[in-house]
Amino acid sequence: MNLPIRIGMDTSKSVFQLHGVDENEAVVVRRQFRRAEMIRYFERLPPVLVAIESCGSSHHWARLLQSFGHEVKLIPPQYVKAYVKRGKNDAADAEALCEAVTRPSMRFVPVKSKERQAACMLMTVRERLVNVKSQLSNAFRSYAAEFGIVGPAGRQNVTALIKRVLEDDNLPEMARDLFRLQAEEYAAVEARLAKIEAKLMKWHREDDVSRRIATIPGVGPIGSSMLSMKAPPPETFKSGRDFAAWLGLTPKDHSTGGRQRHGGITKAGDSILRSTLIVGATALLRHIRKGRHKPTPWLASLLERKPPKLVAVALANKFARIAWRLMISGGVYNRPVVATPI
Repeated sequence: MNLPIRIGMDTSKSVFQLHGVDENEAVVVRRQFRRAEMIRYFERLPPVLVAIESCGSSHHWARLLQSFGHEVKLIPPQYVKAYVKRGKNDAADAEALCEAVTRPSMRFVPVKSKERQAACMLMTVRERLVNVKSQLSNAFRSYAAEFGIVGPAGRQNVTALIKRVLEDDNLPEMARDLFRLQAEEYAAVEARLAKIEAKLMKWHREDDVSRRIATIPGVGPIGSSMLSMKAPPPETFKSGRDFAAWLGLTPKDHSTGGRQRHGGITKAGDSILRSTLIVGATALLRHIRKGRHKPTPWLASLLERKPPKLVAVALANKFARIAWRLMISGGVYNRPVVATPI
């Protein structure tokens, strides 16, 4: 039997479906392997091109297969779907991967190193703790309101509300015990979050790209760290507009018959990274409204013509394009001089 020169591999936790073709495009491999069997198969196989759907564990398999001498390409799932002929099963997915990897216009996901994956894990652990903290504070507020205790809005006021509730002697003993339990849980989450954010700030200070991106007003260390951790190499994109489109900050295109129809943003790419940039842009607009920050002529003109939420998305798009330029050039952001009226 001829040896394959290209293999599409559909991955899962324990079962791996392979579809391989030889130099004549004839199918020579169509098999299902268990985890250990798949590793032994690729160890013995001469170097081939392997296509894998990009997912959480795909970077691990890519690094492992590369160590065996194979060339590995990671493809976004939405780009593979068009090559699935009929039905949805592992064999059809593996065949589609084997076909999609040959397309000249296909886009691939760069393989992350272990260190880069660890940095991304730091960010996702922080995001999970932030969500847990919000859940606990909301639950505490709602339980306190049931007993007629209401505090001012804002996460900065949660600690004062907890102290006020715990010092209330009119509450039933069972309620006081449950409030005390939730207060301890909230304090534990806050302590863990502080440790994670200390690690994140240490990573930010040691990463040159993150420090340079943080010079953009409105981005901050969290947004700059996310861009440095999660974004592909800047050389992957032709321009800052392509980078903003990868983040999903460009309008959807519904054009046909020569008529251009643009909708809302595509929301492609990493949703947390995109929302972080929009939150940073919203914070910058808040500072502008309070007179703490002077807008550029472009931003001032946009604020006069468009609603604030739309301006925030446009500003986040600009953040992305500037960040791409800083990653390419190696420079820092130089704020344009705003002319003051005489």
